[in-house]
Amino acid sequence: MSTSSPPSPPTESLALPDFDPRSVPVERVDADLPAVPLAQQTPEALRARFRAPPAWEPEVVVERRFSSRAPAQAAVLVPIVLRQEPMVLLTERTAHLSTHSGQVAFPGGRADPEDASPADTALREAHEEVGLERRYTEVLGSLPLYRTGSAFIITPVVALVDPGHTLRPNPHEVADVFEVPLSFLLDPAHHRRHAVVWEGVRREWFSMPWDDGAKTHFIWGATAGMLRNFYRFMSAR
Repeated sequence: MSTSSPPSPPTESLALPDFDPRSVPVERVDADLPAVPLAQQTPEALRARFRAPPAWEPEVVVERRFSSRAPAQAAVLVPIVLRQEPMVLLTERTAHLSTHSGQVAFPGGRADPEDASPADTALREAHEEVGLERRYTEVLGSLPLYRTGSAFIITPVVALVDPGHTLRPNPHEVADVFEVPLSFLLDPAHHRRHAVVWEGVRREWFSMPWDDGAKTHFIWGATAGMLRNFYRFMSAR
């Protein structure tokens, strides 16, 4: 999902961008911004931040549209697994899916009519996609809405996850499940900025590649944009 942040949602419908985001040069790395201190990443500190959030503004809220379909409500789970070092659980979508195939994503998807809330959507989808049971989760709250170029209006739901869970990824939707240290994602020294002009439109996005020793997971687009907003939320004073 290629990310941009114009002041208001554009009205044009453009073709699906056809480029490899890994090949687009890095314009800037935000190493001059401060990382979120580790003391603010503990379970207690995370609970306190969501109980009494500071005044802040999200940095990335809308992508340029490349789909003319009607907008759809969706939610994703931002699962923080409470290991000795807090870890964020992410997935890699299978290559045959109709939207955002092969990309790194949070567990989540389109809201169903029977879902009582965005949190309900995110938890249901996480269970369907990776087998994460609700009893292992503690929902802290939500980040601001994020509008994708593919016409999804996403609510990111942040939750703490008991490490005693057992995952059962759905092979139809999920090619891989992996974890990234929360401290890595909340350090803007790992936030890279990219831009490309496609059909006369400049598209901008963040990437946060994570090398786990066996594979480099290319976190970019909407997932990286929501993580950037999480960084802004956690670093606000």
